Amino acid sequence: MSLEYGSTDPIDRERFPVDEWRLVETFPSDGDLGLTETLFAVGNGYLGMRGTPPEGRPSEAHGTFVNGFHETWDIHHAEQAYGFAHTGQTIVNAPDSTVMKLYVDDEPLLISMADLVEYERVLDMRDGELRRHLVWRTPSGKVVRIDTTRMISFTERHLAIMTIEVTMLSGDAPVVISSQILNRQDGADEYHDRHALAPHVDLASDSGKGSGDKGGSGGSAGKGGEDAKAWDPRRAGAFTSRVLVPQGDWHSERRMILGYRTARSGMTLAVAADHSIETDDVVEELISTEPDLGKRVYRIDATEGTTTRITKVVAYHTSRGVPARELFDRCRRTLDRVRRDGIAHYVEAQRDWLSTYWDNADVTVEDQPAIQQAIRWNLFQIAQAASRADQLGVAAKGVTGSGYEGHYFWDTEIYVVPFLSYTFPTAAKNLLRFRVNLLDHARQRARELAQRGALFPWRTINGLEASAYYAAGTAQYHIDADVAFAVAKYCDATGDRAFLRHDGVEILVETARLWADLGFWRVDGGRTFHIHGVTGPDEYTTVVNNNLFTNVMARFNLERAAQAVLDIRENDPTAYARLKSRLHLKDDEPAEWEACAAAMAIPFDEGLGIHPQDENFLDRELWDLSQTPADKRPLLLNYHPLVIYRFQVLKQADVVLALLLQGDRFTHEQKRANFEYYDPITTGDSSLSAVVQSIIAAEVGHQQLAMHYFLSGLYVDLGDLHGNTADGVHIASAGGVWNSLVYGFAGMRDAGGDLSFDPRLPEAWQRLCFNLRVRGTRFRVELEAEKMTFVHLAGDAVSVTVRGESVDITAGEPVEVPLDGQGPRLTHLVPRTPKKIVRPDGTVITAGVPTDPDALEREDRQSSLATAEPPTGPVMPPPS
Repeated sequence: MSLEYGSTDPIDRERFPVDEWRLVETFPSDGDLGLTETLFAVGNGYLGMRGTPPEGRPSEAHGTFVNGFHETWDIHHAEQAYGFAHTGQTIVNAPDSTVMKLYVDDEPLLISMADLVEYERVLDMRDGELRRHLVWRTPSGKVVRIDTTRMISFTERHLAIMTIEVTMLSGDAPVVISSQILNRQDGADEYHDRHALAPHVDLASDSGKGSGDKGGSGGSAGKGGEDAKAWDPRRAGAFTSRVLVPQGDWHSERRMILGYRTARSGMTLAVAADHSIETDDVVEELISTEPDLGKRVYRIDATEGTTTRITKVVAYHTSRGVPARELFDRCRRTLDRVRRDGIAHYVEAQRDWLSTYWDNADVTVEDQPAIQQAIRWNLFQIAQAASRADQLGVAAKGVTGSGYEGHYFWDTEIYVVPFLSYTFPTAAKNLLRFRVNLLDHARQRARELAQRGALFPWRTINGLEASAYYAAGTAQYHIDADVAFAVAKYCDATGDRAFLRHDGVEILVETARLWADLGFWRVDGGRTFHIHGVTGPDEYTTVVNNNLFTNVMARFNLERAAQAVLDIRENDPTAYARLKSRLHLKDDEPAEWEACAAAMAIPFDEGLGIHPQDENFLDRELWDLSQTPADKRPLLLNYHPLVIYRFQVLKQADVVLALLLQGDRFTHEQKRANFEYYDPITTGDSSLSAVVQSIIAAEVGHQQLAMHYFLSGLYVDLGDLHGNTADGVHIASAGGVWNSLVYGFAGMRDAGGDLSFDPRLPEAWQRLCFNLRVRGTRFRVELEAEKMTFVHLAGDAVSVTVRGESVDITAGEPVEVPLDGQGPRLTHLVPRTPKKIVRPDGTVITAGVPTDPDALEREDRQSSLATAEPPTGPVMPPPS
């Protein structure tokens, strides 16, 4: 899905006004609770809290998530086969510490019913705080001001800080504030049945979730017909058995702690909260804990004009098996430091951290405030998803929701690591370390599939494959090349040879071994290397031979592995000896990888001048998306996989993504021909697609389409363009926004670590600016219609090229490079209706749409009525 062509801003600007550094809501609505809970979520990559109100309701889906904290369950296949994934993994909703209920005159504050004189909710991207301001006229006519804050620390990964201030503006009243820690994962919600908002599959007893790919085919057993309309494989399943087993609860005068162990995965968690109160009014304080609930209650005799401020400091600690009692102690130490250092210390540290982050990560577009706000919101989401992941992965939804079960995919390596490598390399390295730590599991998975080397899981939390639908899951072997690509990207951008020689080379070697073993040689007019039985990024075409994306990425993987090993052998004999011993590496393996890469089969159709997505892709007929009703999108929710697989139709960019990642291996003419062929049959049903289409559209000259797709990616979540932002932020798409700005409009390319620029600044934009970190050097890029300027900020000199001209960026005066235009600007639009295509054998590739399943059902009903036996007995006359 994407914006309607020609649209620019899908956001209700009366409710969410433009603000370049903040997301602001000026009035509440119950109509999109799930969406706003995601948009106003706060997190740091380890801990995340959805933007639910402090009073706990109204809400669609409460959620507190700790990266990697999950429960496991058995996947029961309807028909079992050797090597199928057998362990499902689902992120757990950690105990909710955001609840701070307010009662005035014993009347609860409920936003949906309250008489609000003032309302504003703000997510400030400069200090990472979620703030809400209310002025409430109570049923008895008293007026109360309520201000709350919520912050998850970027500098102290286990820490969250919340405050509530209550001021009686008119009248005195008894005020009660009940601050809680509540286990929503197992205990019934305090107002709703625990299943009311999660009508999904029982993960403890059904194949359920995990049997589908990432938003693709598969899913719950037994689903079909009308039930299928409500079924969505992108959403997380629900457990009906106990998940969090209590391991103890404890409280003192100001502190409470709850501890748990997951029933099956054996992970442990502790959550602790300290409270303090500031008020001149009389107050009574109560505290209690029980296995699934901790309460700190303040009863205040509030007087007019007096403010009561309560500060709640919360710590979360998790482990794969350390006893919960030890996590109690870790929580105590975290909270003790806050007592010692003071809240102000952490608030100031938060601002300092974000100031540094924005100095490196910010991208500015002059005189485009709405676009600027959306860019910063997306880049802020990457900070919230990755900054303190600290050798954990980045889930598809980060820590903002339970979508896709909290699984990690290839998204991180392709869409997020490039951004981090050039702006926040420490975080990039941590994400790659996560893959290094999964290598043993990946080796074992390769053995299960009768392969040498290592095969990374398509979707996982703990390192085990969790995709039961192998055709659109396990068959996506390109995950190996994607991880290798990310290793190369990071090492090229940072010059971190130590990481490459110790950890990165292990990934390159084991993935190269997989490709050399998976492929085979064929002599047919020459000796070529083929890879069969795989699925590319496009999940609407599965288990094919010689998928173009897979083959070109495998070629890159093989080449870089050989290059890395040979470099170590030549320049560091000691490291090479360790590598040989550690990986049982043979001296002739690099030569084998180079031979495989050099002979890789790359599908190409001379007649059409395009690269078929796979060996037999052009044998299929075209799906005419222009004739597909909007209510039949996305296709994966409305058509059986076999229907989709029979057509040329794409869930997401496949060949077009290869044109970006391996752009130096394709000519300009090939890129344009490929883009124009695949664009009309790419549904955009994946949020990963628009940003890539934008980049290649800009490169080949389709500037209007480039902007259209850029905006579609920019507003994926802010505009809820895929209808599932309620399940969490699309983190990869957020990373793709940076890619589309830097690789797309600024035209940066970095093959082999050599930076070049061929910009494509949109006509409506005056200026595009961003900073880069390249091998320790920081510099600023400023793009205008007539020139490109480079400003050295720190580090050694570095060289780049601009349209073939070498530019040295050194300390001193900025370097200006004149530009003769912004590349080709094609005036014709790519036809949305597929054109008539003749295959080399003379047959015509036709375009059409499968029969509507609902229409067939209606025809069956009408036919049944028409052929029914006539009624017996007297016929009643018609009424007069």
